[in-house]
Amino acid sequence: MCYVTFSEPPEKRGETERMANDLRLDDTDRRLLRTLQSDGRISNAELAERCNLSPSSCSDRVRRLREAGYIKSFAALLDPEKVGRGVLIFVEVVLDRTTPEVFDTFAAAARRSPDVLECHMVAGGFDYLIKARVADLPAWRTFLEEVLVRIPGVRETRTYAVLEEVKSTTQLPV
Repeated sequence: MCYVTFSEPPEKRGETERMANDLRLDDTDRRLLRTLQSDGRISNAELAERCNLSPSSCSDRVRRLREAGYIKSFAALLDPEKVGRGVLIFVEVVLDRTTPEVFDTFAAAARRSPDVLECHMVAGGFDYLIKARVADLPAWRTFLEEVLVRIPGVRETRTYAVLEEVKSTTQLPV
């Protein structure tokens, strides 16, 4: 996935947080967000037409939604098979200690790994849940042996190879 993020200078962060708190989504904002989620490459003119807005009003609303943090980025969703990442894996990770240093070390290693698509600290019977994409099972084994289990603090992993993706979406209900 290719992300383009809109970042802001530190001096404007408080302003954006205030705007996000002040911004109340109306039906038109929700329609804009739904449409952009399904087609992030839509032209402003087409988006305005679909949402019953003038092009300038549409552009202003999208800018406001971006600045308020409702729109984090725009992305191209790639076919994993075509880019050599056809195997989807989930991994439960158990750490040997739950200290801030161990959490930080693990999180930093997960962020550095191109195979890891998502990494979530969770509550329950394990500490982290990883979603990864690799070419094949031997590539997964290499990642597991050479990267994941060598991260300081990793005590145990449980791997689940996905046999069928029943549902996979990036669209949030708004």
